[in-house]
Amino acid sequence: MSPSPDPLSDMQHMAARALDAAKKAGAEAADVLVTGGESIEVSVREGKLEHLERSDGASLGLRVFIGNRQAIVSLGDPARAGFAEAARRAVDMARIAPEDPFAGLARPEQIAHDWPTLDLMDDFSITTETLLDMGLACEAAALAVPGVTRPAGAGASASRSFVFLAASNGFSGGYGRTGYGVSAAVIAGEGADMQRDYEYDSRLHLADLRKPDDVGREAGERAVRRLHPRKPRSVSGAPVIFEQRIAGSLAGHLAAAVNGRAIARGASFLKDRLGQAVFASGVDVSDDPLLPRGLASKPFDGEGLKTSRLKIVSDGVLRTWLLDLASARQLNMESNARAARSPGAPPSPAATNFHIAPGARTPGELMTSVKSGLLVTELIGMGVNMVNGDYSRGASGFWIENGEIAFPVSEVTIAGNLAEMFARLSPADDLIPRAAKCAPTCLVEGMTIAGR
Repeated sequence: MSPSPDPLSDMQHMAARALDAAKKAGAEAADVLVTGGESIEVSVREGKLEHLERSDGASLGLRVFIGNRQAIVSLGDPARAGFAEAARRAVDMARIAPEDPFAGLARPEQIAHDWPTLDLMDDFSITTETLLDMGLACEAAALAVPGVTRPAGAGASASRSFVFLAASNGFSGGYGRTGYGVSAAVIAGEGADMQRDYEYDSRLHLADLRKPDDVGREAGERAVRRLHPRKPRSVSGAPVIFEQRIAGSLAGHLAAAVNGRAIARGASFLKDRLGQAVFASGVDVSDDPLLPRGLASKPFDGEGLKTSRLKIVSDGVLRTWLLDLASARQLNMESNARAARSPGAPPSPAATNFHIAPGARTPGELMTSVKSGLLVTELIGMGVNMVNGDYSRGASGFWIENGEIAFPVSEVTIAGNLAEMFARLSPADDLIPRAAKCAPTCLVEGMTIAGR
């Protein structure tokens, strides 16, 4: 998107023109989503710039309704778009679209009229040279770790994006966010005994980002720790600890299982568990779109509803689903403002800042409680069935004996069922919100580990 003194004002003008065109074309109702932004990404290798990419652009999605029939037209260059033609095309498509009894805009009394400032943007004054320096510093720190033999890629990125939504029900609003990242991946060892690992950080404000040197150093240390791995014997009913960095995958599986669209289709292993205990007592899970500087925070959802913090799981009991308007109507419930969307697709429910709450024990105390088991630091593959909860993924990490790390482990598979895994899950106290879906280090009892 070309730089503008007031991008949201430009987007508001585009949205108003598109809504007016939809009304003139015969739409009974309509909404418009305009998105845009710019990004810079720098990658380095062996102390030199390897790749530099800059991008900017904007998109506009016009959704129109004829009764319960809907259609969407997406425009890739809205500043030069012919809104009248796009609106006519959308209305023609809607007239022949199949009826959807659950489609439709929010009622006027449902829409947001005010919302908080969530501190999602900084001044975005960063330069390409600064990003290059960050990537180089990150790589240099990783390569300086004894045992690291070669780089596998490092870099830094920055982005600025804006969203504006307007609808014929009276909603109109927009917001912006910035984002920054730094990462490094390196290889340790030589010959047949080489191991790769990585580290990264991602934040909305540059001032909150970890120092590139620290990120790089941790990437190097992680790679060296993985040298000389073994394959343990296969065992069933074993405790498995998911390191904080990858425990967010468990939160991601839960978010998918409580998605209102999956529930409405009967495609979730938790579809009959609302109001029942799915975790041990004391475990809480929340979804908070109003978290200041949160990576997935937003003041209103993709249908213009005012957002609020949700307790998904309270004291181990499943309390609600993630609902947009359509899934809520299908389930005979009220939307809890979890609609997400892109310009080319209708809304669908999605999580925001979805976190398994920290527990009382430290990661070290969780490890001390394990007589013989596995600490997982990396997951491979995606063998997860969300309909029945079956879980099977490749993994690597460290074998635990008598509460201490014994040796590195690679080429193992961990397996179980998510419903049983959630019921046996104990969170540590080290929650770090480095991703939208995250969790502290988690101990899961009773898993199968397939080794030799």
